[in-house]
Amino acid sequence: MNSFPSNSEPDWYRLDTMTPPIRRRVLVIMPAWNEGLAVGNTVREVLALRENYDILVVNDGSTDNTALVAATAGATVLDLPFNLGVGGAMRAGFKYAHRSDYDAVIQVDADGQHDPKDIAVVLQGLDKADISIGARFADKGNYTVSGPRKWAMVFLAKTISRLARTRLTDVTSGFRAANRRGVAQYLDHYPAEYLGDTIDSLVVAIRSGCIVTQVPVEMRARQAGTPSHNPLKAAVYLGRSIFALFFALTRKPSTLTPAETELEVS
Repeated sequence: MNSFPSNSEPDWYRLDTMTPPIRRRVLVIMPAWNEGLAVGNTVREVLALRENYDILVVNDGSTDNTALVAATAGATVLDLPFNLGVGGAMRAGFKYAHRSDYDAVIQVDADGQHDPKDIAVVLQGLDKADISIGARFADKGNYTVSGPRKWAMVFLAKTISRLARTRLTDVTSGFRAANRRGVAQYLDHYPAEYLGDTIDSLVVAIRSGCIVTQVPVEMRARQAGTPSHNPLKAAVYLGRSIFALFFALTRKPSTLTPAETELEVS
């Protein structure tokens, strides 16, 4: 019978004593306002993924059955007493993630426009950055915009790309992930104002020292409801987005401590 010297065991002999790789605990946050027709299917799609993500639906003061549908589909539901908007809903979600000690969070729209199959792709961006954006205009998919809305997006992307020192094409995308460091910065400053949750939060994160990257994703049509785009609202969007950018540049950056960094993950 063969035996091995104590100082020369083969690799397989030590497998049961090796430390297993650390896996990232991820929370999917879905801000939802009157999304009863779509949120159930979106939750079920995420739960069907092999990664077994936890889901928090932040019911943003809905007047329909959003909370009941989300809970029935299998999500944890956080009810807000009244409508705060996406920024306020996400602030609540970040606080929940921080208190529950998650390694990363990712925002997914309850209306189904963000394809759950791309969650893992967006999260991969956190291997080299603190915030990862699922970009609609990064050589993938056929999502298009035109008119004032397009002008605003191009202007914002070029300006914020210079701040981030990397090419960003879709700085208004809500399909984005953050690691522990990113969440810590959001807890210190995450605005509830219109467009603040995308433009303002991103500018302050960059100025606070967070590294930002993007990955290409495809957008889908809303699973229910009607988009609110029209020429007048597009023009308003242009003005508000430029105002939000300049307002963000006046914000005081967050001060992150060395402890507010992400754990090493595989």
